[in-house]
Amino acid sequence: MKKILALLLAAIMCLGAVSALAEVTDLPRNETLYFGGQQWDPVVGYNPLGDNMNNGLALSAAPRGTRTCMFETLYMFNGLDGQLYPLLADGAYEWNEDLTALTLKIKPAAKWSDGTPVTADDVVATWDVSTKIQNGTYTGYAPYIEGIENVDGAVVIKCKLNDAGQPANPLQVLNFLTGVYIVQKDWAEALCAKHNDDATAIRTDPTPDAVYSGPYGPYFANDQLVAFVRNDNYWGQDASMWGKLPAPKYLAHTIYKDNDATLVAFQAGQIDVNQQFIANVQKLWEEQGLPIATYSDEPPYGICATMPTAWYNMDIPVLQVKEVRKAIAMAVDYDNIIENAMTNQSPSFADVPRSVMNPTDGEQALYDHEAVADLQWVGKDIEGAKALLDSAGIVDSDGDGWREYNGEKISLKACCPDGWTDWQAAMNMVAEAGKAIGIEIIATFPTWDQYQTVFTKGSQTEYEIFMWSPAGAEPAAPWSRVRAFMSSEFVGVDNNWSGNFGHYKNERIDEIIRQIPLTTDPAELKALYTEATQIYLDEVPSFSLMYRPECFHAVNETVWTGYPEKDDGNNIPPMDCTDGYGIAALYNLELVDAE
Repeated sequence: MKKILALLLAAIMCLGAVSALAEVTDLPRNETLYFGGQQWDPVVGYNPLGDNMNNGLALSAAPRGTRTCMFETLYMFNGLDGQLYPLLADGAYEWNEDLTALTLKIKPAAKWSDGTPVTADDVVATWDVSTKIQNGTYTGYAPYIEGIENVDGAVVIKCKLNDAGQPANPLQVLNFLTGVYIVQKDWAEALCAKHNDDATAIRTDPTPDAVYSGPYGPYFANDQLVAFVRNDNYWGQDASMWGKLPAPKYLAHTIYKDNDATLVAFQAGQIDVNQQFIANVQKLWEEQGLPIATYSDEPPYGICATMPTAWYNMDIPVLQVKEVRKAIAMAVDYDNIIENAMTNQSPSFADVPRSVMNPTDGEQALYDHEAVADLQWVGKDIEGAKALLDSAGIVDSDGDGWREYNGEKISLKACCPDGWTDWQAAMNMVAEAGKAIGIEIIATFPTWDQYQTVFTKGSQTEYEIFMWSPAGAEPAAPWSRVRAFMSSEFVGVDNNWSGNFGHYKNERIDEIIRQIPLTTDPAELKALYTEATQIYLDEVPSFSLMYRPECFHAVNETVWTGYPEKDDGNNIPPMDCTDGYGIAALYNLELVDAE
């Protein structure tokens, strides 16, 4: 029956339709791991070369932790220790002396779902086909990768060189290792031939018959549920990899209407692993007594790796005055934001002083804390902020309670998308800080459709202060975050989703951003990151409002147990049992009733 259903699903999707097989709703509960918060609409397809497949469990590629349930990357990133762990790759990669080429080998045990070996030719084809159809892999990495070759069975990634003959950015090549799905050469070439090399047709083909290397393949999908079934011939059970199969036979995701419906299902035990912000998550076990847990049972309950940030619009004259920027940042009550907006799911800035680093131990070790201590601020320093403004001549000259700049009352809008409740609460507190120091700040919440078109513009005067997050944890971090905070390469760029949304300019920081990827001496690297932190804290082109988990990770242990826990000795990050090295969790799960 399962084979018949799978064949029927493939036939329907080959016609370009999403499966509507309502019969498969009775997956064995003791063999199925259910997810929440990853899939909100019906699956479009399974194409790892494609665009907009809307397939959360199969296709979610990001250097910080690519989801490798179906398709796999060369390495897996672990945000706990900042290391890359081999997946399809065999052992460590090697750079040549001038960082212009990276070499790696493929595990001999690695196989495709059709039983053929994964080879260096498949990696070469992944790049070549991506170049041909100019998909996201190509557009994301073409500025850094010149080409990929098979040299005597090894993969050699050649860096694109800058005008000085240096590699454009070796750190971005590391992101490629953890952030790009490798596809089978024969399958990819057949797909290209099927569509006569029409790039759009190739990228939009749903490919339900895609050959994959991961532990799970397509089983079922309709507008209510998507499910994957374990490939019991998965190569990863070889001793060179996991040594066994993942515990769940099925991975499934019910498609819920909204966050409220997802939370109800999670509380009822219908979801095992939930990627959803849950305010006061600790009440689920402390007050309701539910078998629900997070990575840690103490605040902040998870691993915070990113930093939602308020950006100043440097196109606004008054915000070109750094004393105004710093005064607002000094006055904000961050403890209030963390307690109420984040319900303590963030460390405080007293516990982890602000810098360009996230709170992880690996990043915190990369700069000299003492060297920047006099520049850091904890917040709610109203008197200090007032004194700073007074010293800069930003005063209330007409006695109406509001300070002026060039003879006009300072009035600023602080914006974030409507419905993003924790961010809205943070923006309201920024407005309160402004009021306390005599600067009018009005919190405004446009719809997402409007918001995303404004803050990504190359120049805009609609929003003076606005929220977005820089890069979190990934192989290229914290360099990628320094770049996102301050690189002038983004100034004037329309449809900019990469960083420096306020268009800050600083020649020295641009030089540091160029130097870091080419610096291998640890002491020199620490000095560069320390200087970058000094510039950021002195100039305040933006200011982070909280720390935040890379992804939210909460589990219901009604059916399964053995999830990652802090200090369990397993070094598995709380990445929903699917992302980056977090997928290692699937091999530790056990049924509760089997204990």
